[in-house]
Amino acid sequence: MTAHDPQRRAAPLAGVTIVAMEQAVAAPMCTRVLADFGARVIKVENPNGGDFARAYDDVVNGPGGLAAHFVWCNRGKESVTLNTKSPAGLDVLHRLLDRADAFVSNLAPGATARLGLSPADLATRHPGVIPVEIDGYGPGGPISHKRAYDLLVQAESGSCAITGHPGMPAKPGPAMADFTTGLYAAISILALLFARGGKPAGAAAPSVELSLFDVMTDVMGYALTYTQHSGVDQQPLGVGSPAVAPYGAFPTRDGQTVVLGTTNDREWQRVAREIIDRPDLADDPRFATNGDRCAHRDVLDEAIGAWCAEHDLADVQAIADAAGIGNSRYNLPSEVVVHPQLAARDRWRTIGTPAGDVPALRPPPVISDFTQPMGAVPGLGEHTDAVLREFGLTDEDVARLRADGVIGPVYGD
Repeated sequence: MTAHDPQRRAAPLAGVTIVAMEQAVAAPMCTRVLADFGARVIKVENPNGGDFARAYDDVVNGPGGLAAHFVWCNRGKESVTLNTKSPAGLDVLHRLLDRADAFVSNLAPGATARLGLSPADLATRHPGVIPVEIDGYGPGGPISHKRAYDLLVQAESGSCAITGHPGMPAKPGPAMADFTTGLYAAISILALLFARGGKPAGAAAPSVELSLFDVMTDVMGYALTYTQHSGVDQQPLGVGSPAVAPYGAFPTRDGQTVVLGTTNDREWQRVAREIIDRPDLADDPRFATNGDRCAHRDVLDEAIGAWCAEHDLADVQAIADAAGIGNSRYNLPSEVVVHPQLAARDRWRTIGTPAGDVPALRPPPVISDFTQPMGAVPGLGEHTDAVLREFGLTDEDVARLRADGVIGPVYGD
């Protein structure tokens, strides 16, 4: 089922068309979110390999399969191959933009301007299109010219410095800069689509400019605010938080790890009195407030760790639940994919890919009277011929573009 299938007309974004020139994660995540809500996403790819995330690996369905990143970020889209460096390719792209509501890109700095696709260009030629440009650091700064990938931006924004252990910084595992920027971009498009009804007819759509660095410094809000006002660079604590104590990971007697902790003074009192049976710690003025407990977290971690080491995980969690203390099991990804919570809540679905059907998690929002469509992951150029014919090109036009190398080979050949 493609993104413009009649079965999807009841979707919240039915009738919305997004044209995307996107790579990797940030922009593809933006458009995947919109596709999950029913928007039609036409992904314009270079005929020579397409989105480079297609080639990161081939783990999805084994050798010759698809890359995990690409499958994650690209369901529900239509792939059209175009050589946009050629005048004929650009002409076809403008045909697509004639019917688009938004144009999403995360190309190298200055690339859209060189193609005549900058926000100013679109305001003139396609005034109804919302231009959304995602880059690394935003224009106008001393490092605006630099390439920016998720790890690089996480390091530049300080995220790596508050992850890991003192002297052993680490990158947060998920692609936080890419993923969060994609969500911000999708939210921006939704906000402007919502506001469109109040604009004068023919007025140029506002543009959206997002940088991974701006997003990650926003995500770093607590850490930056703390340092701004204290002058202290908080040290990372592994599976823990410098802001709250006790709060961390503790091995249990049966070789598992439990993560538990407190968020306020009342919870601390319950941990001390009802869980680890240490009323002396509950009454100790060194641990009266969260700030006090953070200053003496080593004492508390030792006491909680000793208690956990004497109990199995199931017992620790049962006792913590009874006391109203938050807790969780430390899981590996291989344990999460078979997590009983996901199975019990029917979170898994099957989506199509060029390498065969694969399982995929449903989108997080659960909306009454609407089931997210979760369309297939497209093969490179799979929809080129159908889309070009829909947008007014004849069979002869398509054949000529293919012969000239403007579009890729017939999908499947």
